[in-house]
Amino acid sequence: MTHSLAFFRDTLQPGATLACASACARVLYLRTGMLAVRAAGTVAALAPNAAWHGVTACEAGAGKDGAEVYRWELHRGPAPANALLAAGIELSATQDWLMRCDRVDFPPGGIAYTHTHQGPGIRCLLNGELRVTTPGHEQRVVPGEPWFESGIDPVLAHASESVPSAFARVMILPVALRGKSSIRYVLPEDQDKPKRQTYQMFIDDRIEVG
Repeated sequence: MTHSLAFFRDTLQPGATLACASACARVLYLRTGMLAVRAAGTVAALAPNAAWHGVTACEAGAGKDGAEVYRWELHRGPAPANALLAAGIELSATQDWLMRCDRVDFPPGGIAYTHTHQGPGIRCLLNGELRVTTPGHEQRVVPGEPWFESGIDPVLAHASESVPSAFARVMILPVALRGKSSIRYVLPEDQDKPKRQTYQMFIDDRIEVG
């Protein structure tokens, strides 16, 4: 079944509200400011570097200093036209899936050695710089810029040599990976090299795709 994973970057003025009218699997990650998320009769307060997940329509209200929100949505069929980045992905309705949101931090000079993942996802750089290399393509990523990884294509990432780098991401993964790493290193010589990146998990929830 064809789905679309879409990414949006929302900048809210003080007191402004972000209305998400569609019902879909959705993650909101708060980059800066304060945010109150209202959905299905509940209210969740988010501080910077925190995330919320829901599957119904929701409203998110910014605090007195406004808010910068990174938003991921999983849609059946095409993505909304206003998405900053969207990618079509195939998800079997007979398999159980989860939606994971986490953060990856690199020290200066950190490397994510050539690897794949067990599902697709969209990342967005929070700070620093990354040079992301896939077969036949190299991309320099700067803060606020999203990029898609299929999970299948091998990826090599070099972080800035001078400052720490970090990104937030949402991946769609088999539910059997709940609480487990999805990374697989491609080259035997990289298996035992020190891995300097660190991970912070926010969301790891089962979703319905049928």
